[in-house]
Amino acid sequence: MDDTPRDTPPPAGSRARAPVVRWQAVREGAPLHRATAHLPPPGPGEVRLRIAACALNFADLLLLEGRYQDRVEPPIVPGIEMAGTVEAAGPGVTEPEVGARVAVHAGHGGLAEAANVPAALCVKVPACVPLDVAASVLVAHGTARLALVHRAHLQAGERLVVTGAGGGSGLAAVETGAALGAEVVAVARGADKLEAARAAGAVHLIDAATADLRAEVRAFGGADVVFDTVGGAVWEALFRAARPEARLLPIGFAGGEVPQIPANHLLVKNLTVIGLNLGGYRRFAPERLTAALGEVMAGAAEGALRVHVGARFPLAEAPAAIEALRARTVPGKIVVTSA
Repeated sequence: MDDTPRDTPPPAGSRARAPVVRWQAVREGAPLHRATAHLPPPGPGEVRLRIAACALNFADLLLLEGRYQDRVEPPIVPGIEMAGTVEAAGPGVTEPEVGARVAVHAGHGGLAEAANVPAALCVKVPACVPLDVAASVLVAHGTARLALVHRAHLQAGERLVVTGAGGGSGLAAVETGAALGAEVVAVARGADKLEAARAAGAVHLIDAATADLRAEVRAFGGADVVFDTVGGAVWEALFRAARPEARLLPIGFAGGEVPQIPANHLLVKNLTVIGLNLGGYRRFAPERLTAALGEVMAGAAEGALRVHVGARFPLAEAPAAIEALRARTVPGKIVVTSA
């Protein structure tokens, strides 16, 4: 199969515009290629975003491989979260205005110079927040906020157990839980990641590489809320260490195994398992997503969020950024910039 990308011609009847560069895969599982595309004018409800920064996530790898829950028709342009400046608005759009600095959880399309995105999903970026930071907080901190505040209703004084606590989503959950007054138990592998979790507000630290997770969490008194990004045996241990009426959130399956949940155990301990797909809110409750992301952006402006950008790649080196993400060699967020 020929995987060479083809330039996209300008839409019929549209005014000629300079083509934009983007990195795309012509089919699921294919490598990224540099291509150019003539974007149409933004349609009703859309704005054209000149992308300054795109932060990468594990979900981008799944998107390219065809294993993500939100499928994209080829050609696939990865990049779920992005930030930049509005350079044109479609019919009927008054907000955000042209020239506004915004961030958007668009689901895909971020590895490009520009993209047309829904105006309703754009969140204003305060002047004091760098655009690479703005692009880096949407998925991790948005997930943590919607999961713990909206879905699990975490209360002050409750015990929150966070797995994968050294990663982006895990650290965001630790930070969010601590800010809500919870007693946070961080589970991660290695001293460096556990120290990062401590700095983010964790009270108890458990090294997943050596600990009997079920026994240690039970020794603390059990879990009221579980934010699990790992799955597999880690989920099973915490499922058994949960207190009666605990709420458990299966956020991801970085361990590679999707756990099966025994419904009879839910009944015995009155447990609640809560699903959360951040991207799903784009379709059924976009106002809830943008409200949560607005709160996250306000926290970034106040300096309340710890955002660590571990590596920056220019757009011309997007494939190298994807490979760094796949290798998991970079601590913190990987950001691709247009500069």
